[in-house]
Amino acid sequence: MDEIRALNIWQFALIYLLLIIILIIMRNRKINQTKLLLIASIRMTVQLVLAGLILTYIFDNPHPLFTVGYLVLMTGFAIYMVVKRNKSLNQKFKLIAGFSLSLSGISVVVFFITAIVGVSVFNPQYTIPISGMVIGNAMTGLNLGLKAFNENLAANRSRVETLLNMGVAPRKILMPLVNSAIETALLPTLNSMLGMGIISLPGMMTGQILSGTLPMTAILYQIAIIIAISTVACLSVFLCLYFGSMTLYNKRSQLS
Repeated sequence: MDEIRALNIWQFALIYLLLIIILIIMRNRKINQTKLLLIASIRMTVQLVLAGLILTYIFDNPHPLFTVGYLVLMTGFAIYMVVKRNKSLNQKFKLIAGFSLSLSGISVVVFFITAIVGVSVFNPQYTIPISGMVIGNAMTGLNLGLKAFNENLAANRSRVETLLNMGVAPRKILMPLVNSAIETALLPTLNSMLGMGIISLPGMMTGQILSGTLPMTAILYQIAIIIAISTVACLSVFLCLYFGSMTLYNKRSQLS
């Protein structure tokens, strides 16, 4: 198997020519997101280059504190993004969201690294990239779940209040909304699983194959990481909405 070809700066720069295609289509269709595209592209590039420099240093100078620090920073930023996009949540709900994401994400990562991979959880080569995939997807799933839950609650608020006035327990009313939100959060991952191996080769597997890893080894890792991602997405959304929904009503079963 050939070694991976390194890209020089000029080869890499050519990829940005493809952004011109998107800009042309946006201008032609009068889609007012050209500024966002440019900002997002620049921000992505800067953030990933910085991450690359930091990871290079950590891999060259492995230390448990570096691995733990990076994991804490990653989790903290994911929680910040969830809270930022769901400003309408009350303070207790926000705390529950952060706790749910960190607990489910870190627990599954520790299990994955120690039990599946069989290395120390302080090994940055495995812990950092796997944590990024797991926690990043959990953040997306939690955002989708919260968005679906809040939209359904707003759309059915009159019905919910009517049922509460009739004496129906809040938990019985809100659980269907929680179940629907969990389904919404899991759908993107489940749909991508259906086409893996036939329609698409996932990013982690592609990266490993490009780096010279045997295809079957890459496949086993990919299957394992997808199951881990699905588990964290499901756990974080369930814990967040199950306990967070309890903060939406008072002791007299009235919506706050």
